Parts: sequence; C-alpha cells; structure tokens
Amino acid sequence: MGIPGHRNNPLLPDGRRGLHQEVTVLFHVRMDVSLPHDLDPNRRAELLAAQQDRELELQKLGVWPHLWRVVGQYSDIGVFDVPSNDELHAFLSSLPLWEFTEVEVTPLAQHPSDLAARP
Repeated sequence: MGIPGHRNNPLLPDGRRGLHQEVTVLFHVRMDVSLPHDLDPNRRAELLAAQQDRELELQKLGVWPHLWRVVGQYSDIGVFDVPSNDELHAFLSSLPLWEFTEVEVTPLAQHPSDLAARP
C-alpha cells in the first residue's frame, strides 16, 4: 500500500510533502527555453547540469512520467501527474531554467474513446 496522495508523495521544492489526495491530474506542459546569448559559459553548464538532475529527480518520483524533446527547437513537451495546479507550479518553478522558460500548461482529461478508459 502506498503513501496517501501522489504515488510517491514527493517533496515539494520547499520541503513540504505533496497534498494528501488520492486523485491526481495529468497536465500537458510545453516548455520553451531561451538562454541569454551572453550567459557565462560556466553558469550555463551549471544550469544545464542542475536542470537535468531536477528533471531526472521528478521523473523518478513519478511527477513527470513523460518527457519529449520538440525536434528542431530548444523545447520540451512533458506530462506531469500531480494533485493540483499549485503543486504543478511548485514543481515547474523549482526547475533551474525556470527564469529562462516560457511555459504553456493544458490540463488533460481522459477521452471516452481511449482504449484504456474502456472496461
């Protein structure tokens, strides 16, 4: 039996545990990154390494179950599985590249014609 709330009841960036709810919501998230051209190369490398570490951490926690690169762009498409808008915002804003990222979020609902939705 799992911990109440999200599958793994992950830590939010401020150290609190996620909301204790049984229901989670899937969110389609597009992230377009624009790093400044004059960003110090060492700082750029630090940010990219920290971003990758945080992305991997959120995936292992089950918060970010799907992540894809948009071909030909410095953009990602991801699916997040979290209990609330507030928790999604907390996770997204914890990303090291947050200040350089434009984010578009779409809440998702199961489609009645989805095979997984059928008994």
